Amino acid sequence: MAKQLGAKPRIGLLGTGPWAGRTHAPALAGHPGIEFSGVWGRRPEAAAALAGASGTRAYDDVEALFAASDAVALALPPDVQAPLAVRAARAGCHVLLDKPVATTVAGAREVAEAVEAAGVASVVFCTLRFAEPTARWIEEQTAVGGWFLGEAHWLGSLYGAGSSSAYAASPWRREKGGLWDVGPHVLSVYLPVLGDVTEITAVRGPADTHHLVLRHASGASSTATLTLSAPPEASEAALTLYGTGGRAELPRWDGAVGAFGAAVDALIGSARTGEPDACDARFGLRLTEILTAAEALATEGALQVPSASASPAHSASSAGGYNRSGGVA
Repeated sequence: MAKQLGAKPRIGLLGTGPWAGRTHAPALAGHPGIEFSGVWGRRPEAAAALAGASGTRAYDDVEALFAASDAVALALPPDVQAPLAVRAARAGCHVLLDKPVATTVAGAREVAEAVEAAGVASVVFCTLRFAEPTARWIEEQTAVGGWFLGEAHWLGSLYGAGSSSAYAASPWRREKGGLWDVGPHVLSVYLPVLGDVTEITAVRGPADTHHLVLRHASGASSTATLTLSAPPEASEAALTLYGTGGRAELPRWDGAVGAFGAAVDALIGSARTGEPDACDARFGLRLTEILTAAEALATEGALQVPSASASPAHSASSAGGYNRSGGVA
């Protein structure tokens, strides 16, 4: 059964990595409306250090942190996060999840089902949905409607030459690349504005780069180029919409701590009212379903274009009837 929130909800943190240390812990420690109830990590010494720096206590036993908390925020690799989120929900804790919720549909579905069964609130921290400039822009463009095309590219340089990013040591990011790390950001904008994804085409580019072409329920189409391996000189995150309202560009945003504080507020609001947040665990499941479909299509490999010396008959027979788009159920 979901825990009832008091005047000052107790929120704990699972995770001690760079993302937890730079975003989650400062936001929780500085939030005036909550009690930062503690930190648990897979490395007890790291949990102790982060808790000490944040003015709270460390827990060696994650179940003890669940017992001492009304809600928990998770800053863990996705496939470590998912089973712990299930345990938190079953303990009655509301959950503030990181994106992606999991990198398997089964894992993300288990989280969504556990949240629903326990009656707890859930929020997936998609930064652009909670950062003030971008969140307001998304609401405005959703209200405007009439969008025809979307164009996005998120060119991270995590693995670019000379990168010194602390996130480059993340094994799951190294394995899954930009599709799974920055893909949720782009989808978190496209889905509310253009509608659910109904069809997808995906091909691989250099290194971890993926190029996606999406058809949306509104009839609009969109593209996304996603990578963590761009040269630092070329790094950029941009998204543009085109439609009857003209052209609209996603505004810049500054940092994630404030956005995470807004996600905390959203979780508390959902827990108090019983109304699901738009970025809840079900939304996180949908992101995983779309990214899984894209990954599968890209893994199949792009259709090879015959060389210029090939005969017209050969060229026609090589491409005849080939369809690399995939419907998304």
